[in-house]
Amino acid sequence: MRLSSFLALFRPALPLILGLSLGCSLSLLMVSWTQGDTDDSCGDELGNGRLFMGRGEAQRDSRDGAGDEDFQPRIVPYHKDPNKPHKKVLRTRYIHTELGIRERLLVGVLTSRATLNTLAVAVNRTIAHHFHRTFFFTGLRSPKVPHGMTVVAHGDDRPVWLMYETVRHLHQHYGSDYDWFLLAQDDTYLQADRLSELVGHLSAGQDLYMGRAEEFIGGEEKARYCHGGYGYLLSRSLLGRLQPHLDTCRNDILSVRPDEWLGRCIIDYLGLSCVEVHQEMTYRYFELGKNADPEREDSTRFKNAFTVHPVSEPNLMYRLHKRFSQIELEWTYLQIQQLQTQINNLSDLTPEGKAGVTWPIGINPPFKPRTRFEVINWEYFTEEHIYSCVDSSPKCEMRGADRADINAILEIAVERLNERYQPQLRFRKRRLLNGYRRFDPTRGMEYMLDLALEAYTQKGHSQVIAKRVNMLRPLSAVEIIPMPYVTEATRVQVILPVTAQDQDYIGNFLDMYVMNTLDTHDNVLLTFLFIYDPFDAQRVSQTDVFAGIKAMIGEVEKRYGDVKIPWISVKTEVPSQVKLMDIISKKHPVDTLFFLASVWTEVNADFLNRCRMNAISNWQVFFPIHFQEYSPAVVYRDQQPSAASSSFASESLRDGHFDRHVFDEACFYNADYMTARTKMAADILDNEELLESMDVYDIFVRYSGLHVFRAVEPALIQKYVRRTCNARFSEDIYHRCVLSNLEGLGSRSHLAMALFEQEQANST
Repeated sequence: MRLSSFLALFRPALPLILGLSLGCSLSLLMVSWTQGDTDDSCGDELGNGRLFMGRGEAQRDSRDGAGDEDFQPRIVPYHKDPNKPHKKVLRTRYIHTELGIRERLLVGVLTSRATLNTLAVAVNRTIAHHFHRTFFFTGLRSPKVPHGMTVVAHGDDRPVWLMYETVRHLHQHYGSDYDWFLLAQDDTYLQADRLSELVGHLSAGQDLYMGRAEEFIGGEEKARYCHGGYGYLLSRSLLGRLQPHLDTCRNDILSVRPDEWLGRCIIDYLGLSCVEVHQEMTYRYFELGKNADPEREDSTRFKNAFTVHPVSEPNLMYRLHKRFSQIELEWTYLQIQQLQTQINNLSDLTPEGKAGVTWPIGINPPFKPRTRFEVINWEYFTEEHIYSCVDSSPKCEMRGADRADINAILEIAVERLNERYQPQLRFRKRRLLNGYRRFDPTRGMEYMLDLALEAYTQKGHSQVIAKRVNMLRPLSAVEIIPMPYVTEATRVQVILPVTAQDQDYIGNFLDMYVMNTLDTHDNVLLTFLFIYDPFDAQRVSQTDVFAGIKAMIGEVEKRYGDVKIPWISVKTEVPSQVKLMDIISKKHPVDTLFFLASVWTEVNADFLNRCRMNAISNWQVFFPIHFQEYSPAVVYRDQQPSAASSSFASESLRDGHFDRHVFDEACFYNADYMTARTKMAADILDNEELLESMDVYDIFVRYSGLHVFRAVEPALIQKYVRRTCNARFSEDIYHRCVLSNLEGLGSRSHLAMALFEQEQANST
């Protein structure tokens, strides 16, 4: 059963960043339930972490002791009644649903119509990508909602009413999905990583109201409420107990401040007061002074804060985020140094001793090839050129991401040399003498740089020296991104556009379609789209240019009685992909999964399954890069291809290339296409020729906002064919077609050999 799909992204980073996660792991081998209490608990191995305080510093809340044992095992006996019929058990789609696993933290930010497009946007840009869900609650909806923000408008901008509606909304819609709820104002800076770490070490089964504790007006009672400016945490269980009393609190409690109103409601009906310390965990905050400069704040209280308040303008929010990012980076570097020192000290106890410590310390050792076929090649480069090109040419200009990568490496190399040798020496780069790099999949990108450096002494003397530098860009920060649920049982609707020039290839297409889909009873439907030019359309009653194809379709339908292969006839001078898809889209339901094919495509089950998995409704579209055979006249010339080379499709890919210039094949859902076309409608009014200048790929890139997945597809193989390039299309589409024909002739070695033989023949 497919539970979920994940996409793992490896983000390289120049600094070595290590993250350790410690905890109590349990191996369940055999369980014998007994009644009674137990004193065993998971030992705290993180006592020295930044989030924890010593026992002398922590002030335990009077209610904490009663809730230490959150989870008591309970046996649910199973009795099967033999007199009742057996019922099929309905299993949930995901494991976490069946086990009742909830997300950890939901963040709600209270904003207003006046600050929604300023402070709220700044909060969203600094924290939203760190938390699972972030909501912005406001009274009246703004005329223009900022892009990328989830805004909930309650219809009333009174502060207490906004708080009442927000708490009720969170419990009603997300009370069973999250363990913790963080509420804050939009003038609060939140340090997202520290807050996530905090709730990760708090027990989710207790009623907890945690934040900066404030006295009520008058200050006569000992109860405290949590100040809204610094944010506060509400546990799921507390939210559930509070829900029945919200209406009473709204009617009976009078208050101007929403945080005071909520605190009074919790105190009066649940008997809980706001706490700053719970289970030796402290909620740390910092009050920002007027005209304060985040760059100059250097106190321990500021550096350890989870939240900062008040933030008066968006620019100050970004400056705070920059400052806290620098603090986290400095702490990370310090932790790396400590870990490397510990590893180096412990290496004496290993069999290899000090010699067994690899560089950099803590990173996997270099990959050791077992055979010559596993050797990782080094690429040679200069500042202008790289000598390992995609098209196998010996030398090509360095551009794009490669140039940015090398420029960054050179800059950091000189920076690290200055850090090591200053103040005795200071270096300035003159030029790169030699550069080598290779990608080791076990550790990252390795570099060797021979640099010509101008070295300056403290007295001002200088000399040009050559120095070799070794650098590593390690693989780090591996992220797992959850993907929407997809299934291989989805029906695929194959759309095949056919022109009069393509008729010779239909026989092979139908043979492969019948063998790979109809004979295997795959969940696939095929629709032909016959494209008539105006001249053939006028003569269709006398002579139909597609009569032969329609006869072949009739033979297939006779052979498979329950199969129908419909066709649609279209008359046009310019068979634009977009115009054709507009016709097809209107004739199919919105949940249809289209596979836009070409007459040279060989449909097979492997590709169809990848089409189903890679095209995700309202999330992703898939444009595969097919494998194109080279021209037999160039590759084999006067020789006949062997049986092994002609059957390479089932063994390996050779005598061909992945054609990156063709975008004819595509997998996408009809609803996604219709949405993109709707966004495109306004531009068509200003430029009617836009439909002929774009293809489906351009539509999704410019107007959809979805992930456009472009990848090589080894299961999508085409025989060599010279395409007819229509000059009436846009210059870009026509140019791609010409390049596809030219690069499809043969590889550089094949073309060189053909030219050599031709010159030899001419010379004789």
